Amino acid sequence: MNMNITKCTITKEEVQPGIRAYQAEPADKEAVSALMVQAAAWLQSKGSKQWHELLAGEDRHGVSAAVDRGDVFIFKQEGAIAGMVILQQHASAWDYSLWGEKGHDPAVYLHRLAINREFGGRQLGNAILRWAENGIRFPGKDRIRLDCIASVPALNRLYSGAGFDYIGQTETGYNLYEKMQPPMQ
Repeated sequence: MNMNITKCTITKEEVQPGIRAYQAEPADKEAVSALMVQAAAWLQSKGSKQWHELLAGEDRHGVSAAVDRGDVFIFKQEGAIAGMVILQQHASAWDYSLWGEKGHDPAVYLHRLAINREFGGRQLGNAILRWAENGIRFPGKDRIRLDCIASVPALNRLYSGAGFDYIGQTETGYNLYEKMQPPMQ
């Protein structure tokens, strides 16, 4: 067994009626990759170049390795993957480039939130954000951090509407958001 697997406790399995949270396993890699490519194609159809590298078969976030580490969480309904998110306990080089050198120890980094288009329009993205706040715990972590492209109003509305505090904008055009997790009850 890989001793570097993310240690976590899923405290709430159901994110919406019939949709349950799971820590992705190696057998899920192909489905996770397909979901990310589907999301990239949908973004492209909306005029966005976000995640465009996935359409060329390149994954800059190393999702396969993230699955192996236990950082990928999937949301399934009757065996179908409805959505996914990466929750990293350790800041990546990307996170350091955006957030600087301090404050990483108590943070979990949220990346690659993606919704299967068959589940679009059901507020599943919001439900996954609430689940990341209230449905999972990581030892020694008390906040969730994320970034998004500053020039995409819909993403910024999603995160601010979910109660994430706007921390600021980087020189490279990314908005930073953070949210404290409530104490476990």
